Amino acid sequence: MTLSRRQWLSLLAAGGCSSVGVSPLLFAAEQKGAHVLAPKRTHHSPRARQLVMIFLTGGYSHVDTFDPKPALKAKHGEPFPAVGLRPEEARKQPLLGSPFEFEQCGESGLWISELFPHLKTVADDLFVIRSMHTDIVEHFQATLAMHTGSATIPLPSVGAWLSYGLGTYNPNLPSYVVLAEHLPYAGSQVWDSNFLPPIHQGVRILPGNDPIADVKSPALSMTLAELEAEMLREVNRWHAQTRPGDENLLARSASFESARGLMEIAPDIFDVTNESSFIRSGYGIADGDTTSIAWQCLMARRLIEQGVRTIEIIDSGSSNNWDAHGNMDDHRPMAKRADQPIAMLIRDLKQRGLLDDVLIAVCTEFGRTPWTDSPTGKGRNHYAKAFTCLLAGAGIEGGRTYGATDEFGSSIIENPCHVHDYHATILNLLGIDHTRLTYHFAGRNYRLTDVYGNVIPL
Repeated sequence: MTLSRRQWLSLLAAGGCSSVGVSPLLFAAEQKGAHVLAPKRTHHSPRARQLVMIFLTGGYSHVDTFDPKPALKAKHGEPFPAVGLRPEEARKQPLLGSPFEFEQCGESGLWISELFPHLKTVADDLFVIRSMHTDIVEHFQATLAMHTGSATIPLPSVGAWLSYGLGTYNPNLPSYVVLAEHLPYAGSQVWDSNFLPPIHQGVRILPGNDPIADVKSPALSMTLAELEAEMLREVNRWHAQTRPGDENLLARSASFESARGLMEIAPDIFDVTNESSFIRSGYGIADGDTTSIAWQCLMARRLIEQGVRTIEIIDSGSSNNWDAHGNMDDHRPMAKRADQPIAMLIRDLKQRGLLDDVLIAVCTEFGRTPWTDSPTGKGRNHYAKAFTCLLAGAGIEGGRTYGATDEFGSSIIENPCHVHDYHATILNLLGIDHTRLTYHFAGRNYRLTDVYGNVIPL
């Protein structure tokens, strides 16, 4: 691509391209009709350029992880006016003290449960939101809401919105990659592009020995294969030019380009054997492991280095997750699976000088009740009125909390943060005004945050 002298002077006269989150070269690429996923200008200077979203499926308990409630232990077993999954279930239930001990960690003194011994070591990098709330207390709808902002009607996922609004840095890889060993609640709808152009939908990578099937070229001669590919691209370009406005054609052609790029670079990206034993053991990756969340977190770091805009890790599926109805001790194996890899991802990015440019969002669909369902119960039910999510990176000052719940963790008493607020904050940190990132569909402008959302002051 070349620009005329007049175009360059106009670009320089506009001034301050970097102040809106893009270099002059990227701005020029955008203006000259580069790749459909070329980086785009932001609304304001971004604090992060890429997102890693870690979704802990099933609803981990806020009062057992990052929001300690000594009053629960002090009044363990006492009846409490509880709120059930449905209005008719509201009745007094016995309070359940946490079986886990909490400790103040780091220089900040952030309270973290014994469930997360490794996250304790990065406490000063964590921003803990203790006042999250959502609208529906069923897994399917709450998972959908955390990903799309809508609990009832599937809409584009946060990663698809970022791809649409910001593009990506590496045209040879998808702009939105989802590492999911098992399908979550709501299935692939949680990473779908819906009415956004289909090029922006998430691409699921299935952890295992062959994360991307058929990625190796069957062609005996790469020279011949490259010639055939170029001929095919020319035919596709001509076909698309005769059908302007057909976004499916554009997306399909772009997917062929991504597939070609994947064939060239994916085998190396997904091979972690070239990582040092220190790094692999730091994440907790055993020899031959290609599926665990530890492997996925290391893969997230490698994809960040390759310029992917959004990487999501879904740590478990719609079963065998954090949904601890029967016994809160079921949180122990789930925490052990996720604790070390997440802490190492933060530490690894920081050591490489990448953490300030990457936003890490650790979230779940809802919390769990401060009470149990029976006098002998040891588990907790779903709870949408209060739960906890985390942020790290993006230059955020860690070791802090935002919002607060009452002494039992049942009601928010300070700075409520709805899922829309969480999304608005994520977009803001990536340089996007959530009220301005819209797409016209079916007669109205849609956005990730619907008509709501307040950015958390960071």
